[in-house]
Amino acid sequence: MRSLVIKRQLDTDDVAAVHELLAIAERADGHRAVDEHRWLDMAQGGRESFAGLVAWQDGHDHPVAYAQVSRGHHSWALDLVVDPHHRAESASIGPEMLRAALRVIATEGGGHVHLWVYRPTPTHDQIAAEVGLRRGRDLYQMRRPLPLEGPPPSLAVRPFRPGLDDESWLEVNNRAFESHPEQGGWDLQTLAQHLREPWFDPAGFLLHERKGRLAGFCWTKVHADHDPPMGELYVVAVDPDFQGKGLGRELVIVGLHWLHRERHLPWAMLYVDAANRRAVAIYEDLGFEVNHTDRAYVGDVDPA
Repeated sequence: MRSLVIKRQLDTDDVAAVHELLAIAERADGHRAVDEHRWLDMAQGGRESFAGLVAWQDGHDHPVAYAQVSRGHHSWALDLVVDPHHRAESASIGPEMLRAALRVIATEGGGHVHLWVYRPTPTHDQIAAEVGLRRGRDLYQMRRPLPLEGPPPSLAVRPFRPGLDDESWLEVNNRAFESHPEQGGWDLQTLAQHLREPWFDPAGFLLHERKGRLAGFCWTKVHADHDPPMGELYVVAVDPDFQGKGLGRELVIVGLHWLHRERHLPWAMLYVDAANRRAVAIYEDLGFEVNHTDRAYVGDVDPA
């Protein structure tokens, strides 16, 4: 028999148990199981309109599944992971977890929902359809080998200074991603959580200024535990006042050169919305190819 525990804040034991589940799933699948931003929010205390749903099964001392609900800038986000050893039961566990998560959203007033699935399969399509969700956004993970051909970039950048650049960076990030459901609407708490992560390196958080203002940035991340180690262009953005000048492409080039020159990495990757054809074209022109696709299933939940 399965039991489902819904918590607005995970305690230390919950965090440890779910973290182990996520690690097991990542080792089995070769990719992260739950969005990093949203898991950090939940693991470090959660916020209003967050909930973690942990499924336990008789005879097992570990969770068999975990779902997460979080209110984003414009919509709700859902994440779901099933223990690899219990995926034969996904057709029953998945809808059970998602229906409970959607009820949480209904009690919070309802709204538009995104369920993110990494490397979706026909089983995911079936589970999503069973709870009334349909295919929505596709997200490409793109990769290319390093180094990048051509001369080194001439664009002037400097490292991010925690505590000094926080406000100006948040302003540019939120202006650039004003309508983005995950990257938009960050606050000081959200940024601080990321700056505390073990992987954070201010030297690889590259800022470009023009006319005394922050015009754009390229935030890189090193996946040291990947085989081989891989660099990521974690977030790249240009302030709307400076867009249309080719600055985004230059920042990508700066980031790629930094990952190879300073961290000696053989590969780089990034995530981009498949519908953002302009950005995809830039990355393809720079030698990136699609490695796999992640997908958001979407729907609308009426208030309870």
